[in-house]
Amino acid sequence: MKRILIANRGEIAVRIIRACKEMNMKTVSIYSEADKDAMHTRLADEAICIGPGPATKSYLNIKNIIEAANITKADSIHPGFGFLSENSSFAKICEESNIKFIGPSYQIIDDMGNKSNSKEMMRKAGVPVIPGSNGKIKDLEDARKQAKEIGYPILLKASAGGGGKGIRAVFYPEDLEENYNLVKQEAKVSFNDDEIYMEKYIKNPRHIEVQILADEHGNIIYLGERDCTVQRKNQKIIEETPSSVVDEKLRTKICETAVKAAKAAKYTNAGTVEFLLDEDKNFYFMEMNTRIQVEHPITEENTGIDLIKEQIKIANRRKISI
Repeated sequence: MKRILIANRGEIAVRIIRACKEMNMKTVSIYSEADKDAMHTRLADEAICIGPGPATKSYLNIKNIIEAANITKADSIHPGFGFLSENSSFAKICEESNIKFIGPSYQIIDDMGNKSNSKEMMRKAGVPVIPGSNGKIKDLEDARKQAKEIGYPILLKASAGGGGKGIRAVFYPEDLEENYNLVKQEAKVSFNDDEIYMEKYIKNPRHIEVQILADEHGNIIYLGERDCTVQRKNQKIIEETPSSVVDEKLRTKICETAVKAAKAAKYTNAGTVEFLLDEDKNFYFMEMNTRIQVEHPITEENTGIDLIKEQIKIANRRKISI
């Protein structure tokens, strides 16, 4: 790879440009008309406008982004986080256009993006998962039956969910129907997919996530955990590393389980495996984020490893040197 187009804006675009400059790699920034004078536009070696201000007409416009890569002769695309970073269709189009997508393959994004499917994959691989429904919930009667088997309280969650959307706790059977309909509506509006699944509600959990790196030669490592328990409306507010509730024995166990999960998914590039830790220090797989995360710099500060550079090296088919 010689020229990387950054399919993003703002902080993460600037972050990627910094890593590329230190690696002596050329960068191309895309920008909307509203971002003509933005920092990421000014710092890159080259910048190209891809549409008007609304993200749907610019940063989410796959056709324009691919055309921008062809015009600027970019041989790879870094999606950053948000926007198209977990869009399997975008990753597939990049591959079909002979442009290297700096992240996992579109098949892996698909597999891990559907929460109910990913949980079933982990269950088969021997990774502990939160007790819940067997795949998606077919209808309200199926929801009633499975909630009775799992035992209240339960969580109803959007299969294609993320960002804390499409999640509702149900504490009593008489509240199930209303919340079932609400989650279906939220899932359809937020993700254009109304499939939902069910989990056992865990009281007072800690939210622990493990940063992993996986190359295209089968090597996978973990870089410790981050604790993102402090949240508001299922949105993370504070991240810290290392977690104050994880001792060395538990750290080894949960991090090695994250590697096991990544191997089960045949994962490549940077990713994050998220777990819930209960009051008895039992942990359960929640989901896997198939991208670099907003909070990645605290892991970099703790380990001294530049995760963006590692992403680029892995995409260049180099083995992990750590």
